[in-house]
Amino acid sequence: MASANRLGELLVREKLISLQQLRQAQEEQKRSGQNLGFTLSKLGYISDGEITNFLSNQYRLPAINLEEYEIDGEVIKLVSRDVCEKHKIVPVSRSGGSLIVAMSDPTNLHALDDIKFLSGYNVEPVVASESSIQAAIDMYYNAGPSYEEVMADFDIDDEDIDFTGDEEDVNALELERASEDAPVVRLVNVFLLNAIRKGASDIHLEPYEKKLRVRYRIDGVLHEEMTPPLKLKNALVSRIKIMSQLDIAERRLPQDGRIKLKLGKGREMDFRVSAMPTIWGEKIVLRLLDKGNLQLDMTKLGFEKKPLDDFKWAIHQPWGMVLVTGPTGSGKTTTLYSALSELNKAECNISTAEDPVEYNLHGINQVQMHDDIGLNFAMALRSFLRQDPDIIMVGEIRDFETGEIAVKAALTGHLVLSTLHTNDAPATISRLLNMGVEPFLITASVNLVLAQRLARRICADCRQEIEVDHQALIDLGVREEQLATAKVWQGAGCPTCNNSGYKGRVALYEVMKFTDDLKEAVLQGASTAELKAAAIRGGMTTLRAAGIGKVLEGVTTPAEVLRVTMAD
Repeated sequence: MASANRLGELLVREKLISLQQLRQAQEEQKRSGQNLGFTLSKLGYISDGEITNFLSNQYRLPAINLEEYEIDGEVIKLVSRDVCEKHKIVPVSRSGGSLIVAMSDPTNLHALDDIKFLSGYNVEPVVASESSIQAAIDMYYNAGPSYEEVMADFDIDDEDIDFTGDEEDVNALELERASEDAPVVRLVNVFLLNAIRKGASDIHLEPYEKKLRVRYRIDGVLHEEMTPPLKLKNALVSRIKIMSQLDIAERRLPQDGRIKLKLGKGREMDFRVSAMPTIWGEKIVLRLLDKGNLQLDMTKLGFEKKPLDDFKWAIHQPWGMVLVTGPTGSGKTTTLYSALSELNKAECNISTAEDPVEYNLHGINQVQMHDDIGLNFAMALRSFLRQDPDIIMVGEIRDFETGEIAVKAALTGHLVLSTLHTNDAPATISRLLNMGVEPFLITASVNLVLAQRLARRICADCRQEIEVDHQALIDLGVREEQLATAKVWQGAGCPTCNNSGYKGRVALYEVMKFTDDLKEAVLQGASTAELKAAAIRGGMTTLRAAGIGKVLEGVTTPAEVLRVTMAD
C-alpha cells in the first residue's frame, strides 16, 4: 500500500493527475479492492502506458509492455506466485547470471534482496505498471500444465478412450463421462489458457479423417498449435459444449454458446463458442472476448488526423447515420464501441441491438438478439424508437426492413450507428441500393461511411530496415515523388513475436464523408467506381493509400498491405 500511496503522490506532484482525482481513485480503490494504478486507468484519469512511462523516467530504468511480451515458462518457475503477489513483481527473462524482473516500485530494496536470495540470480529491474504486472501474474501463474505434460497423462493405447465411432453409436452418457475425465479437462484448459497467453483472437478445434488439429488466430493469421490424438475428438468437443451449456446429444445441428473464465483478481475472459457439424465430426470455434484489452480511445486505433476529424464530426452530429464496413474480424465492433464510449454521457440515452453482445458497456442499454423468438434487428429498432432514444446502434443492417427503419430513425432526429459487410466505403452505397433503399433517402440520412482493415504491426523488438526494389513499391501504389525518401522495414523474428516478425495490429481506415458532390453522384445513379472517384476528390484516403502510409511510417510491411487491401 505504501508503494501505491507513493505512486499517487508522485503523479500529483508531477501534475499528471489532480489531488481530487487521486482522492476519488482511492475511494473507488477501497470499494473495488483493485490496485491504484488500475483504478486511475479505469476512471480515465491516466492511461496504463502513461503510468509506465512516468515510472520509467522517474527511476531512469527501461520500461516494458508486458501485454506485448511473452514470458518463458522456465523463467516463471524461478519465482513463486506468492513472492510475485507480495512484492508486485513478475520475472521476465534470464540473461547469463541475471534475472530481469518487472516492478512497479524499483526502490523496494527488500523485494530485490528477497528475489535474489530465492532465485540465486542477480536481479535487474525494469519498470511496468502495477495493473499490467498483476495481469501477467494472473495469466502466467494460472497457465497450468503444458500440452506435453497433459498428454503424458493419457494412455493413448487404452481402448477405453476411443470415442470416434459412428456418431449414432456414442450416447450422451458416454460422452459426458468421457468429457469429465481429468486429462480431458486439463487439455481443454491448456487450449484456453495458452490462447489467452499468446494473445489469440480465435481457437479452432477441427476434426479430419485421420487428424485432429487445434489452430489459434493470432494477429489475424491462423497458426497450427497442436494435434491431439483423434481418439479424443468427441470427448474434447463434449467438454467444451458442457462448459458452454450446449446440448452434447445434438451433433447434427449448429449450436452457439458462451464460456466465462475467471482468471483471478477480478479479470474475466469470455469465449463465444460455435459448434458446426462437418463430415468428420463437429468443428468448434471459440472467439476470445477480453474486455481488459478493449481499446475505447479512438485516438489510439490508428486513425490519421483528417479521417479522425471527419469521423468525430459525423458521430457528434445530432442526427443521421454513420456506417462502419469491413469483413468479420476487421475491428468494426471496437470502432463502434469507441464511438459509443465517447458519446456516453449522463444526458444521452443510448441503446444497442447486438448479435451477440460482445462487451458490456456501463451506461448503455444493450439488447441481445434472439431470432428464434422473433427478436431481430428490425424488431429491436422499432422498440428503441418507443424508448425515447438519442443514439441507436444496430449490430448490422442485413436486409431492407432493418435498413428502412434505420434510415427513418436517422431522418427523425436520432444518431444511428451500424455496420455492413462490403469491401470498401463506396460499395456500401451500392449495397444499400441493392437492398431497396431509395437514393434520396441515402443522401438525406448518411453522414459518413468508414471502411476498415487490420494489418499486422512490425515487431518493435526485431524491426530492421530492408532494401526493396523501387518497381515493387510503385506496383504497391507508392508515388514516384515518395521513392527517394521511402524506407521499408520488417521484423527479423524473435521470441517476443514467436519468430513471425509481427506483434499486434494496426487499423487502416477509409473514411468517406458525404460531400455535396458525392450526394449529387448518388442521385445521378453513378457507378461504384465513379462514387469512389468523387469521394477521393472530396478528400477520402483509400484503404490501400492508408496502408502505404503505414508502410512508409515503418508500422507495417508491403506484404501485409497487399494481404488486406485491394489496389486502387
